[in-house]
Amino acid sequence: MRKTAAKLLAVAALATSLATVAAGTSVADPASLPNSQDIVGVGSDTTQAVLNQLSTDYNATLTDPNAPHLYSWDAIPTGTITTKSGATPITRPNGSGAGITALNGNTSATVDFARSSRARQATDPATDDFIALAKDAVTWSAVNGGHAPAKLSAAQLNAIYACTTTNWTQIDPTLPSATIHPILPQAASGTRSFFLGAIGNPTLGSCVVTGPQENEGVDPLLLNDVDAVFPYSVAHYLGQTVGGHSTPADSVGNLTLRNIYVSPTLTLVPVTNNVITTNFANSSFGRVVYNVVRDAEWTATDAHGTALRAIFGPDGWICNDAVANADLKSYGFLPTPACGTAY
Repeated sequence: MRKTAAKLLAVAALATSLATVAAGTSVADPASLPNSQDIVGVGSDTTQAVLNQLSTDYNATLTDPNAPHLYSWDAIPTGTITTKSGATPITRPNGSGAGITALNGNTSATVDFARSSRARQATDPATDDFIALAKDAVTWSAVNGGHAPAKLSAAQLNAIYACTTTNWTQIDPTLPSATIHPILPQAASGTRSFFLGAIGNPTLGSCVVTGPQENEGVDPLLLNDVDAVFPYSVAHYLGQTVGGHSTPADSVGNLTLRNIYVSPTLTLVPVTNNVITTNFANSSFGRVVYNVVRDAEWTATDAHGTALRAIFGPDGWICNDAVANADLKSYGFLPTPACGTAY
């Protein structure tokens, strides 16, 4: 008999208790092997936690144990996974790019959707549809009490990652004379790709270090490095802190979000009153996050296509249900009218 991770949360209780309840009900990876007809996803670290919660709550609404359920495999740990009954074992995809590659390298017998924190790129197959989920933003982060200032401009960040600005005194002579340590997440990270685009796609210099898992300030490379600069999903940060969805391996550590300087009269602040600010979300540092599916399956009239649209479509559960809406907010994301739109 199929087991679900939690019962449906009462809508009336969401306003006061969702963050606490959700933190204890979502699961990392399916608790048991999904069935062959289930809708199973892989990919982005940024949206894995909220997809786990959405999966839990969506599955709790289903009364037919044979109906397609929703499941999502986390980006880590490394290794091989069998995503559903009868599936071909695959290397666990870590990041948006790796998830999209897995989607296109397999069939629905193995992967039904890829979580993506970036939009379509020119190298993505035209046969893929990017289905809007919610709004997020990306900023830079630094260790609390470290040498970094409270704000940097996109041009300054570009120079830091190009390694033409290497000391804090080049930013401001009153800052400590110390070498800046620009750090990026793994190569397949959608957050990495988006952030670099937002700061003007610098040619990365030799001073840049690649490696930490995105959105995890507890990585040893970041935890106590007073000179580190690291991109961070604002929604994921809010989910970890305000939402209460932090775990020992998925935590901000000592990192704090920093501002983007635009002009003497405008500094973009990522968060106000525990939500992503409108001007930050609408800037070049704001982004939509997606679930990527195969167009032939998204538009199909069979049971599989119907199940995909019932979950992710504009008239589907995620885009219309009050519990799903509260889940998105609890994990730091901004619901968007574009939810369910295919790009």
